[in-house]
Amino acid sequence: SSHVWLVVACPVGPQGQMKFAMSLRLGALLAPALALASQGVTPAQQVVSMLGNMQVTGVAAKEEEKKTFDKYARWADEQSKDLALEIKDTSAKIEELIAFATKADSDAKELGNQISGLDAEIDKLEKEKQEATDDRKEQHEEYLKVSQDYSESVEALQQAISVLSSQDYDRAQAESMLQKMARTVPGMPRVLAAFVQEQQGVSSGFLQQRAPVDGAPAVSGYEFQSSKILDTLKALLDKFRGELGDVNEAEANEAHAFSMAELHLSNTISADRRDNEEKTVERAKRMQESAQAKGELAIAKDDKAADEKLKEEIDATFAVKKGAFEENQQVRAAELEAIGKAVEILSSADVQAGYSKHIALEQQHASGMSFLQLRRSHRRVGTKDRVSEFLSEKAAALKSKTLTKLVSDISANPFAKVIDMIETLIEKLKEEAASEADHKAWCDKELKSNKQKRKDKTAQAEKLMAEIESLTSTIAEMAESIEELAKEQAELQTAMTEATTIRTDEKAKNEVAVKDAAAGAAAVERALAVLKDFYEAQSAAFVQQGHKQVPELAAYKGLQSENGGVIGMLEVVMSDFNRLKTETEANEAAAAKEYADFMASSEATKKEKHDSEFKLSLDKDETEFKKSQAEKDLKNTQEELAQANNYYNELMPSCVQVHVSFEERVKGRNEEIAALHEAWTTLDHKSQE
Repeated sequence: SSHVWLVVACPVGPQGQMKFAMSLRLGALLAPALALASQGVTPAQQVVSMLGNMQVTGVAAKEEEKKTFDKYARWADEQSKDLALEIKDTSAKIEELIAFATKADSDAKELGNQISGLDAEIDKLEKEKQEATDDRKEQHEEYLKVSQDYSESVEALQQAISVLSSQDYDRAQAESMLQKMARTVPGMPRVLAAFVQEQQGVSSGFLQQRAPVDGAPAVSGYEFQSSKILDTLKALLDKFRGELGDVNEAEANEAHAFSMAELHLSNTISADRRDNEEKTVERAKRMQESAQAKGELAIAKDDKAADEKLKEEIDATFAVKKGAFEENQQVRAAELEAIGKAVEILSSADVQAGYSKHIALEQQHASGMSFLQLRRSHRRVGTKDRVSEFLSEKAAALKSKTLTKLVSDISANPFAKVIDMIETLIEKLKEEAASEADHKAWCDKELKSNKQKRKDKTAQAEKLMAEIESLTSTIAEMAESIEELAKEQAELQTAMTEATTIRTDEKAKNEVAVKDAAAGAAAVERALAVLKDFYEAQSAAFVQQGHKQVPELAAYKGLQSENGGVIGMLEVVMSDFNRLKTETEANEAAAAKEYADFMASSEATKKEKHDSEFKLSLDKDETEFKKSQAEKDLKNTQEELAQANNYYNELMPSCVQVHVSFEERVKGRNEEIAALHEAWTTLDHKSQE
């Protein structure tokens, strides 16, 4: 048989490698075609037929490559669009989170300013309340002094009236007695000063005896000379009683005004404190929401960066593959064009006639074997042995099972087939290299994506666990606070009930005391009126007689010497009743005010605690809901993390757990290909000799 060897240098680069492969295929097809000439088949016709088959194969391969690239292009486009949409959504989410966090920080700052303002307002109101309380305390202390002065003056007047009423004193004796009492009796100095001031306005004739009428001698008739002094003292008694009543009324008015002002200030302070507490809770809530939004913002930024990087990688890889595809398409088109031209040339009449004319001569030359051809055959056998030895050394050095198997195949196959085997093996190794490179890229991509997902889900799970722990602690604190507020409300209600019971009893006792004092004062006043009317009537009748009767015939006018003391004592008793009534009423008013203040303060405090408990209960419910949502999110996140870990375990056998690194495998494969190229070159050169 005849052999035609096509020697083609192997260029570098994708386009060169494809041309080299095309040349190898062309040589492999032409060699058996030319060999068929010895069998009576026109080689040109056979080559044309085989080139036609190559055209069909080339067109199919070109279309298949285009379909594969189109499928990859659609995938890359979908991935790029999906990532672009995800980046857009994440960007919008980032803007929303930034706006939300900014608004929350602004709200927290504004609430902080309002809280500071309320604190200042509460301090101001409490200062005003304290100042009003201090002023009221001073007013009450002044009232007690003035009231005591007036009460002592009234008692001193009553005592002086009682003493002067018991005996007949002239002016000098009365003034002397009043001065003496002023040194020992409380309130008498004030009475004496008022008495002197009153006497300065009385006519000087008040103390003189009436002049005799018609020159008659003066009649030494009995006259109670201290009666006008008594009238003055009684007038002062009425005046002091009136002023004491005015003082008590003014005190009651001042106490009422202070009570209303204090109640207003207390209510305002309580309202400000409630508002302050609500704003404090709201501020803490806004700060927590801001921190949560900032945490989500950091995650969103990381996700966006990862998506942008992945999109860039996909776009860059697509651009590279698109360039390789377009270059391959150009090479394939050129290959088909070359095959078409070759078919056109080989199908021409000149080629077909030339083969028909010279085929017999070629067959005659092929019938025998010359000495040169025999020599060449021996050389090829020696070359095959040297190539086999060379490949054995490389197989041992590289520890290559592929080369070892090829050496054994070389020994068992003829020279021509060895070249085909080496060419086929080179193509196989290149295909394995390309496949492994694609697998490596796929592994790198999947491992990176899986690592990022596991990292994100781990961070998210840790964040959710910390949030759940914080929410659990907050819920426990809220429950404790709610229980404490309920307990304090119950204690306040008990205290209010006890205070109401005590106040009711106290009020009933005071009402009885006031009623008894009023009744006693009224009874004494009636008794005084009866006695005064009687003795005044007897005194007037005695003065009108104009002369003394004989002692043993003197008319009985009553116990004139004792009646003054009795009347004075009755007036003291009536004063005691009036003082008891006044003091009891004042004590009742003070107790009623104190009870009203206590109840108002307690009601305000109770309402404040109730409102706090209600709001805290709502916050607790909301926090429990947040906790349940966080627990659901944690469960889903942990499931996703478990899936990511399982997928990583699936990737490990083919992408992670390798005994030889990808770089070492590439290096070894390149060395195998280089050895095969060297062996192929050696055999190819010998085949041409």
